[in-house]
Formats: sequence, C-alpha cells, structure tokens
Amino acid sequence: MAAASASLLPALPAWAQQLGSVKIVAPAGPGGGYDQLARAVQEVLMSEKLVTSVQVQNVPGAGGTIGLAQVINSKERDPSLMVAGFGLVGAPVINKSPVTLEQVTPIARLQGEYQPLFVAAESPIKSVTDLVNRFKQDPGSVTWGGFAHGSPDHVLCGLVVKASGGDVKKMNYIPVGTGGEMLPLVMNGKITVATGGLNEVAGQFKAGKLRPIGISSPERLPGIDIPTFREQGVDATLVNWRGLMASPNASAEDKQALEAAVAKLVQSPSWKKLLQEREWVDLYMPSAPFGDFIKEEQARITAILKELGLG
Repeated sequence: MAAASASLLPALPAWAQQLGSVKIVAPAGPGGGYDQLARAVQEVLMSEKLVTSVQVQNVPGAGGTIGLAQVINSKERDPSLMVAGFGLVGAPVINKSPVTLEQVTPIARLQGEYQPLFVAAESPIKSVTDLVNRFKQDPGSVTWGGFAHGSPDHVLCGLVVKASGGDVKKMNYIPVGTGGEMLPLVMNGKITVATGGLNEVAGQFKAGKLRPIGISSPERLPGIDIPTFREQGVDATLVNWRGLMASPNASAEDKQALEAAVAKLVQSPSWKKLLQEREWVDLYMPSAPFGDFIKEEQARITAILKELGLG
C-alpha cells in the first residue's frame, strides 16, 4: 500500500493543474448554510491557490432537490462540486423527488453542528429524562419546537422520542421559523422544548434565559458543559453535517483531483482559521467513509421520516 501511495504522489501536481476552474453549486439561496459553506470553500481554494478560479452558483428550491437534480442531470464535463448536507437526505423523501444523494459522488464531509434540546430557564424540566417521562405520561402536554417539518430539528425530536420508547406519532411538533421567532416562544413557555444549532442559542444559555437539557453529540463537546442524550440513557445522536459532492459523470481523474484539492484545503491554516471564526465543528471525512456514512444516514433518516408521517 505504501508503494502504491508513493506512486500516486507525482501525479498530484498534474491533477491540481486540471482544476483550473471549478464550479460549486449551492442548492439553496444566498446566505443559508449551504451558501455559506460554498463561499467558504471558494475563498480557501483561491487563497491556497488550489484552483485558478471558482464560481458559486445558487440553485434554490424544494429543500435542495432542484439543485441536486441539476447536478445529476448536467452534461457538463468540467470539474464541479455541490454542497450537500443532512437536509438533502430527507428532502427527496419529503418532496417525493426522483433524485437522491446516492446518485452523486461523495468527495468529503467537512463541517457541521450538534444540536441541544433546551427549555425555558424556569421550566420544571431539568433533564432529558424529565422530558421523556413527561411525554410518556401525557404526550399532549409537551410541545416540540424547531424548523420545518422534516428538518434536522424535527428529525432530532423524533429520534429522542423513539430512543426513549415513546410514540413519535403522538408528538406535537410546532414548526417555527428562525431562532428569532422561536426563542421567545420557548422563554414564554408557549413551546415546552425546542432545538436548533448550538451557536444560535449559546448566548441565551449564557444569559440564563434558556437552559440546555442535553445535546445530540456522541460524546461531550470540549468546553461545552451540556450532557449528551446518551449520558442520560437516550441513545439518540444527530449531526447537522455539510460536505461536498461531485457530479455522477465526473471522470476518475477529476474525482481524484477534487479529493486531493479538498484534502489540502482541510489541512490549510486558512480553513482552520475559518472553522474557528465561524464556530463550525470540524467533521472532515474523506470520500470512501463519507459514502458509507451517507448510506447509513439515508436508511436511518428515511425510516424516522416515515414514522413521522413524512415518507
């Protein structure tokens, strides 16, 4: 294996030269998570001189499936990337789209965030155990808040209920817009418990207006004093991940060139600085394990969406 790896090294500069111009499709409008990652990758690819030019194209609509379909059906032969994430696992199911993430080529998982469940500071619910016990006793007494039906927020609430032996069909999930709309409803007790990105609500935790009762990471996050769900006996984990895919008709050479460029990108000081500035969790995973991860996510998330009545 070492000899094979060494034999590939001289080819890397040639691959890099093939990546003169790269297009990145962000399957959403400007400003969202997919767009932010696309432009961050654009910035680092250029600053590290891994390509000569990068164009970002926004293709919003239907939870990302319009952009996904465009990439799958494209006849372009130029090296191109598409930002994908957790939402694009479930969106084809919810939108009954004929395309899925398994039709594109995994390049790398890059970053993401784990999600806390949180309640109002004065809530009698102090832990995930308290929450699931209350739900089991009286499902109607618990309202769950988060983003749209089928979003990572909705899926997370379903996974917590399922892992604790509750009936997901009895969940009273209330889809609310942005954190700015949802947080006051939790603080005022109009929503019992809610979830969202940790960065979105960390300030309210510090201010003592909201209280986290658990987080969806497999282990405790460094410097974050929030117990995991697993610590509390609820075996539910979720990461709202994002990464890069290539078109299904990408040549073997283009795929190798893209993988090599992204492997250099994630090691660069520019990328590490950007992760720190944006408080993104580094979740880098190269092509092969990333492909396996997507298959597992596809099965797990499709199953919970069906139980939630969305499949």
